[in-house]
Amino acid sequence: MTAANEDRDRDGTHEYHANATATAAPDTALPSTPPTVDPKADPKPTVLDAMGGPMGFVYSTIPVVIFVMANTFLSLSVTITLAVVTGLAITAFRMLRGERFASAVGGLSGIAIAAGITAWTGSAKDFFVLGIWVALACFVVTFGSVLARRPLTGVVWNAMHHGTHAWREDRSVLRAHDIATFFAAIVFGARFVVKQWLYMHDFTGWLAFAKIAMGTPLTVLAALVIIRAFRHSSKRLLDQH
Repeated sequence: MTAANEDRDRDGTHEYHANATATAAPDTALPSTPPTVDPKADPKPTVLDAMGGPMGFVYSTIPVVIFVMANTFLSLSVTITLAVVTGLAITAFRMLRGERFASAVGGLSGIAIAAGITAWTGSAKDFFVLGIWVALACFVVTFGSVLARRPLTGVVWNAMHHGTHAWREDRSVLRAHDIATFFAAIVFGARFVVKQWLYMHDFTGWLAFAKIAMGTPLTVLAALVIIRAFRHSSKRLLDQH
């Protein structure tokens, strides 16, 4: 090989490396900045948020308190009217504040049904009869699902994840849902037993107290147990894949 050829080869090699370096430079010059998380982003709604926030408990109790207090001094028809009007006013107020439609209207529908039953029977204690029998029905469904080894919370969790997970084959997951569903059954059963006893003895005022004391607080407690079972299921069955 002649000296001229060697010079041409060296020049070509230098030119190749120079072009390669120039081509790669823009890529290497780009900074690798990690994605930023907006600290002002809205957090996921909690159980309490889904139930109307901290004031949701207060909103749900006001019509009940109004009904019991008015029933002490006024006729049943006026008492029913006051309870319904109070429910309408609270619903309008909550919607004006921008709350979720389901949260705002859910309480009003229950009051309307209870008021309709009370007006039909003519007995003040029947304002609470719907909640009593709903509690019994929920107890039968939840406790029955535990006995059938298909706890309802697990069925719901699996349905939320396209129903493709063999969650009952994982003993830890099945046990978590047995506990969660059984806890929910205890809450429903306790509500039915206490309220039915008060109903049979015509303790309308104590029925209102039981509805308030065994309502939202126990619902939140049961929801926390269920959420724990849901998270355990996701950790065992989803995070592994």
